[in-house]
Amino acid sequence: MWSERINQANKAALLTWVKETGIQLVQINGQRKYGGPPPGWAGYAPPSGSEVFIGKIPQDIYEDKLIPLFQSVGRLYEFRLMMTFSGLNRGFAYAKYMNRRNAREAIALLNNFEIQSGSPILVCRSTDKCELCIDGLAPSLKECHLLPMLQELTPGLLSISLHPSPFRKQRQLAEVKYVSHQAAAIAKKNLVEGSLCLCGDQIEVDWLKPIIKQELHNVSVPDDPETLLSSCSHRGVLSQVFSGPMDCHMLPARGSMLDYLNLQCEQHQLGSPVFFTKCVQRNREGQLRFWYQVVIPKYPSPFSGYIWIKPDPSGLEDHEKAKNAVALQLLKVLGCPVV
Repeated sequence: MWSERINQANKAALLTWVKETGIQLVQINGQRKYGGPPPGWAGYAPPSGSEVFIGKIPQDIYEDKLIPLFQSVGRLYEFRLMMTFSGLNRGFAYAKYMNRRNAREAIALLNNFEIQSGSPILVCRSTDKCELCIDGLAPSLKECHLLPMLQELTPGLLSISLHPSPFRKQRQLAEVKYVSHQAAAIAKKNLVEGSLCLCGDQIEVDWLKPIIKQELHNVSVPDDPETLLSSCSHRGVLSQVFSGPMDCHMLPARGSMLDYLNLQCEQHQLGSPVFFTKCVQRNREGQLRFWYQVVIPKYPSPFSGYIWIKPDPSGLEDHEKAKNAVALQLLKVLGCPVV
């Protein structure tokens, strides 16, 4: 059913567009899908790297606006818009092209495109994530007990492995792998929306981040309790982002690192960095551990990691402090002296 909050004009435009074009949209498992494959498709599915992620979509914008926009770049193999039960979109979608070249062109042409006045969308490379992490499991739980339960609840399960949780004392975290991104996405939806208790434990389900996987498999990750970039491999990657030298002689004070990083990205025509942060831990001293991801529009992959921030009397909101701390570390990795 459509919510009363739905923009009725946009709803009517979508229904008219579907009728006029004859396009088929199928809604299943919290998403509405076109294609996969589209009508008349012959041959193999597109290679990995042919899909883009679309974020920051206004919730009452639908396929009648989105599909023609992304088709203007190249032929679509599949388009998936994530939906709520009320009929609003969830603010993000995926567009899969016939080849990687069209995906790169979509990122270059459509990132920050104003889908409506004052509403620029985010377009970046999509990765085929097939692994979930399930945190909060009892220390007595064995893989041989968890495997059949998950196989019954989530089809497409390939393997599981249990590890001590890096976030909860006396708890375990399960690393769970599925046959495809679609199977993993459906499993995540079912587990999250079901508010499941496995063996009497309230669990948390999320995508398995690369940095968490590194930690689980005992890959050395520096852990500075003040601020850090958790993966030293970023150094080589980040050095490729800026093609020219950094203008470091006018570096501002520490508190405005975020503004300075934005300025550098603007000067190098990379687009404004988009920050995602999530507080995942607080220690006894009150320090906060944040997971972060930074998307630089003209760079094909995001940067992820963890930072610790200390409480201070500055009054700056915790997430803003985390963003400034990440920006500071990015500048350090780029070899820019900071004051």
